[in-house]
Amino acid sequence: MSAINPPAPAAPAHAPLPLHRRLRWWLPVILAAAAAGNVYRLRAAADLDTMTRNFRIMLTLVGAAGLLLVWWLFLTRLRWRARLAGLGLVIVCGVGAKGLVRIDGSADGGGRPRMVWRWTPRRSGEVGRLTQTAAANPRAAIVAASDYPGYLGRDRSGVVTGVDLEPDWRAHPPRELWRHPIGLGWSGFAVAGSRAITQEQRGGDELVVCYDLASGRQVWAHAHPVRFSEPMGGDGPRATPTIDQGRVYAVGATGILDVMEAATGRLLWTRDVLKEAGLPNTYFGKSSSPLVVDDLVVVTGGMAKRSTLLAFHAADGAPAWRAGHDEASFTSPMLVTLAGRRQILTVNAATVTGQDPRDGRLLWEYDWGNNQWPKCAQPVLLAGDRLLLSASFNAGCVLLQVKRDADGRFTVAERWKNRHLKSEFSNLVADGGYVYGLDDGILACVDLATGQRKWKDGRYGHGQVLRVEDFLLVQAEPGTVALVTATPAGYHEVARLNALSTKTWNTPALAGNLLLVRNDQEAVCYRLPTRAAGGPAASAASGVR
Repeated sequence: MSAINPPAPAAPAHAPLPLHRRLRWWLPVILAAAAAGNVYRLRAAADLDTMTRNFRIMLTLVGAAGLLLVWWLFLTRLRWRARLAGLGLVIVCGVGAKGLVRIDGSADGGGRPRMVWRWTPRRSGEVGRLTQTAAANPRAAIVAASDYPGYLGRDRSGVVTGVDLEPDWRAHPPRELWRHPIGLGWSGFAVAGSRAITQEQRGGDELVVCYDLASGRQVWAHAHPVRFSEPMGGDGPRATPTIDQGRVYAVGATGILDVMEAATGRLLWTRDVLKEAGLPNTYFGKSSSPLVVDDLVVVTGGMAKRSTLLAFHAADGAPAWRAGHDEASFTSPMLVTLAGRRQILTVNAATVTGQDPRDGRLLWEYDWGNNQWPKCAQPVLLAGDRLLLSASFNAGCVLLQVKRDADGRFTVAERWKNRHLKSEFSNLVADGGYVYGLDDGILACVDLATGQRKWKDGRYGHGQVLRVEDFLLVQAEPGTVALVTATPAGYHEVARLNALSTKTWNTPALAGNLLLVRNDQEAVCYRLPTRAAGGPAASAASGVR
C-alpha cells in the first residue's frame, strides 16, 4: 500500500512578494549607472570649461538623488511604514549635515564649494594695526619708476613696457620689501609715486586704504559702514581704485563711489550710484573700476536693462549723463579709439558697446552671448580696429572688426569665432600677432590671424596675467607668481616665486620693477631683478632715494 502524501497547503491569496521583487533593484542600478556614465562623460569632455562641467555634474547628482527618492517612495512596493522611515532617515542625515558643515565661498574659480565645520569662525577681515615687517631700510623712500594707476595698468591692457626683467630668479631672486595681513576682498593695487592704494573689508567697514610703498605702513584709510557678501566670492570689495591727477576714485562692492585726495585721503565727494539710480546690484557685487575721461568719471550700472554707464563730473560729483540699455557685467569700461573715433568700450551682460564719452550716445553694439552668465575678461584692443573678446561658460572667444562708412555709421564684423580661449575672470594680453591667457586655468597661446591655438600648457588656475616686454607674469590662483616666455614657439616657464599661499583672484600691480600682489588675507611687495650692463639694476629701476 503506497503512502499518500498530503497536499501542500495553498498559498495565501495575498502572500507578500520576495524582497528582491518588491524593491525592483534594477531601477536604481540603471539610474546609478546612467548618472555615473554622465559624470564620466562630463569629466572627459575637453571642450567644457570647469565651471560648466562642475555645474552639470552637480545637476546630474542632484537629479539622480531625486529620482532615487521617487523610486524609494513609490516604486519599491514596501510597506509605507518602511518607506516613510527611509525618508525620515534621509531628512535626519540632511539636517545633521547642515548642522555640522557650511559653505564658506568657493574653493577655486571652478565653482567647487569650500566646506568647513559650522563652528569654524567666519573671517571678519580685521587685521589689527598694520606695521612694517620686512622693509630693508625703514627710512628710505621708494617712488615707483613708473606709475600703475589702476586696474591692469594705465590703459587697462595688462601690458607693462619699459621694464627689462631679469629671468634668472635663482641667481637674482626677487627681494621682499614688506609683507602684512590685509582685509577681505578681491581688489588690486593702484600705484602712484610712493603710494599703493587698494580696497578691503575689515569687520563691518569697507575701506579704501593707502600704503607707503617702501614699508607697507598704512598712510590713510577711508571707511563706509557697509559689508557686501555673496556665497561664491565671499565678502568685501572687488574693484581696483583708479588714481588720476592726484585723486583716487574707488567703487565699493555695493556701488558707493568715493573720490579722495591721494596724498591725504580727504574725501572730496561721494555718490551711492546704484541707490541713486534705482539700480539693483550685480549678483557678484560691483567689480568694475572707475574710468576717468577728460573731466568725467564713468562707472557701470547694475542688473537692469538701463543706465549701463553712468557719468559724473569729476570736479564735484554732479551727474553728467546716463546711457545704455543692457545690464552691467563685471568688466571695467575702457577709453579706446576704434575706426577713428574716440569712445568708451564696455562688455555688458549680453552686448559689447562703443559709446561717446561726451554724452554716452551709443555708437555701435554687438550681441555677445546672453545675460545668464557673467562676462569678466577685459576686451583686448588690437591694431587695425580689431578687438578680441573672451568668456567662459562655453562662450569662447571672437575676433571683431569695427568699421565706419562715409556717413559715419559703424559696422561690426566677426573675423573668426571658436572656443580655443575661454577666460573666466582672467584677462588676456596680446603680443605681436598672438594673444596669451588662461584658458579655463591653463595658459594658452592663440594666433590672432587664424584663431588657431599654438599651444596650451601650464596649469595656473583662475589667476591673472600681465605681459612685461617679452615675458608673461602669471599670478597663479594658488598664490605663486611665475615668469613665462611670451612666444608662440611653445610654453616655457623660466622662474617661479612663492609669493602667497592661499586662493588669489586679485590682479597684480607692476610699477617699474616693484611687484605688489595680494589676496583676501595677505599683501606683499617685491623688487624684481632687472637686466642691465653688469647685472640687475635694482636701485635705478625702483627709484630708491
